[in-house]
Amino acid sequence: MSTSPLGVSLCGIPLKNPVIAASGTFGYGLEFSTLVDLNALGGIVVKGLSREAIAGNPEPRLWETEGGMMNSVGLQNVGVRAFVADKLPKLRGVQTPIFANVFGYQLEDYVEVVRVLEDAEGLAGYELNVSCPNTKKGGIAFGADAGMLGEVVAAVRKVAKRPVMVKLSPNVASVAPMAKAAEEHGADAVSLINTVIGLAIDARTRRPRIGAGFGGLSGPAIKPIALRMVYEAWKAVKIPVVGLGGIATGEDAAEFLIAGATAVEVGTATFWDPTAPVRIARELGKFCRKQEIAHVGSLTGTLQMP
Repeated sequence: MSTSPLGVSLCGIPLKNPVIAASGTFGYGLEFSTLVDLNALGGIVVKGLSREAIAGNPEPRLWETEGGMMNSVGLQNVGVRAFVADKLPKLRGVQTPIFANVFGYQLEDYVEVVRVLEDAEGLAGYELNVSCPNTKKGGIAFGADAGMLGEVVAAVRKVAKRPVMVKLSPNVASVAPMAKAAEEHGADAVSLINTVIGLAIDARTRRPRIGAGFGGLSGPAIKPIALRMVYEAWKAVKIPVVGLGGIATGEDAAEFLIAGATAVEVGTATFWDPTAPVRIARELGKFCRKQEIAHVGSLTGTLQMP
């Protein structure tokens, strides 16, 4: 445990504070360097990386909802090789640990992306996005079936020397078996939750508000769901849990730690406040001081359920 009041260790990686910028909301980190001191963050998870570049989904891709936001960007990204060649060298000057979010539509995609990243310097670890449809198995998401989830984690584990975190989907009947499957097949941590599948409709045109139809709901509206699932995952596994879903303030972050999280990720809040992850870390520090909490790590898993 770090001697700093906010310092934590995640899978053996020291973080100066437990607040990480979430994948898909912070670009490749570099885009925010003129707005935010990247070295003040606990960590950065870059935009999801695939084997080849992906153009993404048709517009509109975002829709603001009551208490949140829906998105269907379609995992647009430059592809893993372009990331290694063009983005990663610039990130090496950042002291903050950088995590690569990895996704694919077949098991082999995940393995190939991680294999390419293993040959590059400047990364602390990986976060596997398992909410993608498995095109070999009829389109069911990797994260919706414990067997498929275990297969992809085991396959990545064979090629990955760095820590592997698995980002779990909330679109399942129970998250505990998914967290256990990730742990049993070699995951070093789990992060949750990814977005909740939703639908926004324009009553006048009778068409979806999102170009692709369905979208992922994120933001404060999903926080109670996320807290419940973080607690359930923490009860189910011994590996660290990283919590995300609607965190907008330092006290929100504290709630996730109390539910069992070792660290948190901030996503949607960054859309309306690009400095949100740094601000939330600062607010978390103030909360701890006011509550006379000597070290933020002492909050983890202290929820007193009836």
